[in-house]
Amino acid sequence: MRTRESGMPEESLWSSFFSVNETLTRLGLTSACGDAVDFGCGYGTFTIAAARIVRGKVYGIDIDPNMVRATCRKAHEEGLTNVIVEQRDFMSAGAGLADGGVDYAMLFNILHCEQPEALLAEAWRVLKIGGSLGVIHWKYDASTPRGPSMNIRPRSEQCLRWAERVGFHPLTTNAIELPPYHYGLTFIKP
Repeated sequence: MRTRESGMPEESLWSSFFSVNETLTRLGLTSACGDAVDFGCGYGTFTIAAARIVRGKVYGIDIDPNMVRATCRKAHEEGLTNVIVEQRDFMSAGAGLADGGVDYAMLFNILHCEQPEALLAEAWRVLKIGGSLGVIHWKYDASTPRGPSMNIRPRSEQCLRWAERVGFHPLTTNAIELPPYHYGLTFIKP
């Protein structure tokens, strides 16, 4: 099942929206992290950067075969042997990872899906106790150049409530500003 309004802009435009390494640092990804998972890895923008940071593997999962190929190609070009990419419908079939097997999960620009709490629950399932969750989403602002329509675009407060209902504890209750168009949230699985 594709996420609602999941169309990706051209890669160059997409990459211009983020300072990728700074974003990952601000969302708590460090070299102390073992394995990580990127739900909806897209072009591999964050998957590849995370693979340069963590000491373990980074699993990139996406339903779109073009995105999977793009991420695989980048990992190969950079000589990264710790990137595992899979084409998978994680919304209906799960991530395909063991319970409690990863230290960090990325839900970046994806919680506008039809069942955000189900996706958060899958992230919860694959995270180790003490594992971290990073969330990024488009600001709730109609002037952003992209992003899902406002009627399905979650505010940071909504993401916070959804994650808490699943069992995550927020590491901060205020959204992390990720200029120019995004905010971030961080959570821990207690």
